[in-house]
Parts: sequence; structure tokens; C-alpha cells
Amino acid sequence: MLLPLLRLTRPANLVTAVADVMAGMAIAGYYVIPDADPAPVGWLCLSTVGLYGGGVVFNDVFDAELDAVERPERPIPSGLVSLTQAALLGGLLLAIGISAAFMVNSTAGLLAVAISVASLVYDKFGKHNAILGPLNMGLCRGLNLALGMSALPDQLTLWASLGVIPIVYIAAITMISRGEVHGGNPMVLRVAGLLYGLVIGCIGAIAQQQSQLGTAIPFLLLFGYFIFPPLWLAIREPSGRNIGMAVKSGVLSLIVMNAAWVAAFASFPLAMLVACLLPLSRLLAKVFAVT
Repeated sequence: MLLPLLRLTRPANLVTAVADVMAGMAIAGYYVIPDADPAPVGWLCLSTVGLYGGGVVFNDVFDAELDAVERPERPIPSGLVSLTQAALLGGLLLAIGISAAFMVNSTAGLLAVAISVASLVYDKFGKHNAILGPLNMGLCRGLNLALGMSALPDQLTLWASLGVIPIVYIAAITMISRGEVHGGNPMVLRVAGLLYGLVIGCIGAIAQQQSQLGTAIPFLLLFGYFIFPPLWLAIREPSGRNIGMAVKSGVLSLIVMNAAWVAAFASFPLAMLVACLLPLSRLLAKVFAVT
């Protein structure tokens, strides 16, 4: 029973959410504070695991009827987890995510509430809209980055606009994912590739502004190495399988993008620490579904 419930939470994706928060804290400057309290790091990591896990569980709850046709092997349509059990798990995870954020400060708590609302709106309504859906999904990630920044609320107002960049990136992945079951549109995939390039360029420009471009470049190059080849394969042959691989690579590579953020605002060793989450996420992706 435990394994099917765990499958609902997409464990490999949870690791990427932790990387979001670590990047947000780096942007806010939390890691350069002398003798900084480590407790907010733990609370915010727990918060994002709960929020992301709850959001993806409710995604399967709302998609139960569709999955019964298109993905009958998933825990709910296969009968391994009941709809009620899944809904209770999702609600519990969101409650944990919100409560953990309030342990840090009220700003973090309110952001956790906003993330919960945004994810539920996407699960129930947003995903069905070709334009608003990708933006809605991206908003969840942008708010997650801001959740990390909220460790220092006064820095959140200064850097909150950077949340637009993960919004653009996740919107691109969401655009790609729409062809995962039945195949995709090469033109849409090319637009997503342009958005990928825009994201890399923006992070590089911000790293240069922080006088940290040399530190960030290795991570930006690695980021491009992971996301562009699978996308190019999907453009050449837009089958459901190739698109699924492009989506999977794009999601897991969020860790490398977050490592680039850390390199731009903190240090190379700390960025390497975040990048080391990638092997863990990829290992989990071999066992549990990412999309």
C-alpha cells in the first residue's frame, strides 16, 4: 500500500522542488549570513516537499477518469489506491507544506498557501487551457523559488521578479508535455526550444550582473546539455515516447538550473551541492514516473 501512495507523489520531482527552495535562499543571500540558523532550510525543504507532493497527488485525483483510459497502470485507475485515499494523502501533504512554511515566518506561510491554490487550480482547470495552463504550472514553480527567498522577507521584494524565469521555463515544458500521449507539434517544440534559450541567457546575464558568470557557466552549459538533445530528438520525431523523454529531462534538469542560480548568487561548492541532487533525482526517476 505504501509504494502506490509514494508513486502518486512523484519522488524524483520532489527532489527538484527542494532544489528550487535552495536556489531561492541563495538568491536572497541566506547562505552568506554568518552563523545563519539552519532551521529555516529544513522547514522550507519540508514545506516544498509537502506542497509539490500534494499538488501532484491531486493532479491524479482530478485525472482519475482520464487516466483510466490513457494511463490505466497508474495507482488510482489500477485500483491500488482509492480516490478517497489519494485525496486524503494530497490534503495531508498540502497541510504539512503550509504548516512547515509558517514555522519560518508568515510571508513563507502565505506563499505556501498561494502555491497550494495555484497547484489546485492547475490540476482542476488550468491544464485544460492551452495558454493559461503552461503559465499556471510555471507560476507554481516561480512561487516555489520565491518560497526559498522568503527566508529573508525583505529580500523577497527585491528579487521576486526573478520568479518569471522559472515560469517561462516550466511553461515551455508544459507546452511540450501536451503531446506526450498522442504526439506533438514540431512548431510548438521549436518555440519551447527558444524559451529554453531565453532562460539560459537570462540566468547568464544575471550571473554577469552579480560578477559570478564564470562560476555559473559550467552549470549553464550542463543545463543546456541535458535539455536540448532530447528536445531536438522530439522535434525530429515528435512521437509520444520522444516527447515524454524531453519532458522528463526538462523536469529533472531543473536541479541544474537551480545550481546555476546558486552559483550566480552564492558559491561554486554550494552550487555543486545542489547539483548533486541530480543523481538522486535521476535514480528515483528509474523507479517512479516523472510525468
